[in-house]
Amino acid sequence: MEMSPNKSEELFLSLGYNRFYDLFDEIIKDSFWEKEDWYRFSKVSNIFAVYSELLTYEPFKHVLEAIKIQRPPMESEIGGPLFKFVRNILAHFPVFETWDNVWVSKELVNWQREGLTIDRFLKKYSGHAEVKYRFWEAEKKTMNYMSIRFPQEYGDNKVYLKDMLAEKDGVKFALIMMRKILNTQVESVGEKA
Repeated sequence: MEMSPNKSEELFLSLGYNRFYDLFDEIIKDSFWEKEDWYRFSKVSNIFAVYSELLTYEPFKHVLEAIKIQRPPMESEIGGPLFKFVRNILAHFPVFETWDNVWVSKELVNWQREGLTIDRFLKKYSGHAEVKYRFWEAEKKTMNYMSIRFPQEYGDNKVYLKDMLAEKDGVKFALIMMRKILNTQVESVGEKA
């Protein structure tokens, strides 16, 4: 199914993609991981927000559906709901300053009301088996291995983001997967505006 963006979608997509690629280029470098915790956290929070907003563009729903059929198990769930879950925690609980300090619990997540996105995600995926991935860093010519670990239970316990997705390798993996998903809607990558 081919869809062409209208003028306002083109404007949003252009700004969003440019911001995503700028953040990607900075975060993927080893030198980024030597910066202050709070600086890394703010940039990582920003890229998850940009990605999540870009995913609202209709064709990405079709991309994620195709991934469910064509790619390994859980890849669509990781590229869609998990990354949105991370973005929502970072956006709705802006009380943390570093990746390692971010946590939620059932009581905190439902402070307004039950059944919202974060709550639904944790109810659905708590107790799910660990998902192992490897990803290639082309610039360094290295293969990295990492795991996504879902909480065993979701209740009064604190669920730490760092326990689900390690900051450095987890974020690098997320960025590479995000870029792969976003690139499905790019006809050509030229000079940025």
